[in-house]
Amino acid sequence: MLARLFTRRWLLASALVLLGAAVLVRLGFWQLDRLEWRRSLNARVVEQQSAAPLQLDPAALDLDLYSMEYRRAIVRGQYLPQHEIVLRNQIWPGDAGNQLGVDLYTPLLIEGSDLAILVERGWIPQEHAQARGAYLEDGTVSVTGQLRRAETDFGFGRALQPDPTLAPGEDRLEVWNNLDLERLAEQMDVELLPVYLQRIPEGPQSAPPYAAVRPMDLSEGSHFGYAMQWFIFAGLLLAGYPFFVRRQEAKQNKTNG
Repeated sequence: MLARLFTRRWLLASALVLLGAAVLVRLGFWQLDRLEWRRSLNARVVEQQSAAPLQLDPAALDLDLYSMEYRRAIVRGQYLPQHEIVLRNQIWPGDAGNQLGVDLYTPLLIEGSDLAILVERGWIPQEHAQARGAYLEDGTVSVTGQLRRAETDFGFGRALQPDPTLAPGEDRLEVWNNLDLERLAEQMDVELLPVYLQRIPEGPQSAPPYAAVRPMDLSEGSHFGYAMQWFIFAGLLLAGYPFFVRRQEAKQNKTNG
């Protein structure tokens, strides 16, 4: 039967079946790779969230903060409102239903250093995106939050509209589609850390900016199940194809006979 599959009549079909099976198997291994990535991410999140809060003072600034994503941190310093930005098209689930607004980000000059960290302070209404005077915080403040990488936030695989380039005469962009720390640092006169701080609210919030740190989904997802499905499809294709060929050959022999 195996030799019959590679006769001139069935050669092209057999090649296509083998190719299809190879693609299905590759998809299965891709899902297993995604599973390992998910397990690694979950382990990293658990490790960082279980660690003691980091005092983000000058002594801690030489640490590899980028590898500490999701770790709780406490920082003291002064906000730099002249470098403040907002992230457009953000939704807050208020009492009256979902409300459109922006997320407010303000750099914080870390006490005792010349470095700043961008702080996601929370959601504010759309109508306050340009006039944010009510949200100024003067003097030294202490902020508790969790460290985040900009490129891993806002949903995996989400397609975001690129931010525009500066128009002639503009020296900074205030309203952003994406959180691009490198580009943001270019329009600041202080050095910005490669991570930002997602503020964790302390107690009930009665007024904006409303901060929200949503819990991470630490499950393994459906990757293993999807992998098994692709492998089963490949097996069915390889196992079923010879029976199909045998049936077609039997029909032809019957007709010729």
